[in-house]
Amino acid sequence: MVKIAVAAPGQVAREIIEVLVATGKHEIITLARRELAPEEVVKGTTPLKVDFHNQDELAKILQGVHTVLSFVVVQNDPEGTAQKTLIDAAITAGVKRFAPSEWFISRYTHLLWSASKVVIRDYLEEKNKNGKVIEYCLFQPGIFTDYHANENINKHLKTNDFLPIDFANHRMLAPGSLEPRLTATTIRDVANIVAKAIEYEGEWPKVGGIAGQTLSLAEELAIGEKIRGKKFDVELLDVDSLRRGEWNGSWVKPLEHPSIKDLDEETRAAFSKAAFSGFLLALVDGDMVVSDEWNRIFPDYRFTGVEEFVSKFWAGKP
Repeated sequence: MVKIAVAAPGQVAREIIEVLVATGKHEIITLARRELAPEEVVKGTTPLKVDFHNQDELAKILQGVHTVLSFVVVQNDPEGTAQKTLIDAAITAGVKRFAPSEWFISRYTHLLWSASKVVIRDYLEEKNKNGKVIEYCLFQPGIFTDYHANENINKHLKTNDFLPIDFANHRMLAPGSLEPRLTATTIRDVANIVAKAIEYEGEWPKVGGIAGQTLSLAEELAIGEKIRGKKFDVELLDVDSLRRGEWNGSWVKPLEHPSIKDLDEETRAAFSKAAFSGFLLALVDGDMVVSDEWNRIFPDYRFTGVEEFVSKFWAGKP
C-alpha cells in the first residue's frame, strides 16, 4: 500500500482513480485549485484544495506521498508553471515517482496547444541530469479507443470526436492516403496499466507507451465498414494545403473539451478546425503512434482491440 496524490483530477484522472480505489490497496488524495463538487469526488479519496504556485504548501501536503499522478490541463498552463512547482515540491517532499500530465501521444509538432507537455519533459530531464532525484514516466496511450463511440459510455470520460473517422455518419477524412497509423487504447486499459505500474517494483521507464492497438486508417475504415455494414465516404485531404494552414475538408467535428467549454461558438469552431488539421498532420508525420514499454513489462495483460470495442458499441445500431 502506498499513498498517491492525483493533481487536477479531471475526466481521465477520475477513471484511473476509480480503478486505483477498487484495488483497496492505496491511500489516495486529490489536489485541485478549487473545492470539488460532490460529483467530482471519487468515493474513497480525500480531496484537497491547493495553490499550484505555492511550493512550500505543496511540499507539506506531499509529505509521505509515494507517487504523484498529474493531470494538469496544459492548455491552461502554457509555461508549465503549475507542474514545475508540483515537481519541485515532490522532490522536496521525497516523493519517489512522478507522472506528468501526458496521457496522449508521443510528439506535439502539430498540436501546439499541448506544447507545455514538452516543456515539462525537458524540465524533468534537467532535474535528473546530475543524478536521479525523482523517478518519472511519460504515460502515453495514444487516442482513447472510447472515442469511437458517439455517446458517453464511461462514468467520467466524455466522448470526444477527436478521430478522423465518423462511424455515425459513415465517413472518413484522411490526410493524403489511408496509410497513416495511430495507436488507440481504452481508458479502462490505461487505468489498469497505471494500477499495475503503481505496484511495479522495477524502475519506471521514462517513456511509458501503452499500446492498446496500433492500426492504419485503412484498417480503421475496414473495421467501420464491416461493423456498420455500409461503405464509408472517404475524403482524401491535400497535405500540402494542411501544412500551409488551409483547411480543405468538407466537414469537421466540433470538439468538446472542458478547456474550451467557455469559448464562443465561432472561436470554438475555429479551434476545432485548427485542432483537427493538426491531428491529421500528426497522423502523416507518425506522431499518433506510441511505443509499447508497458506492454512489454506486463506481457500477459490483454488489451481491448479497436474492432472488439467497435463491435460492442456499434453492432446492430442503425
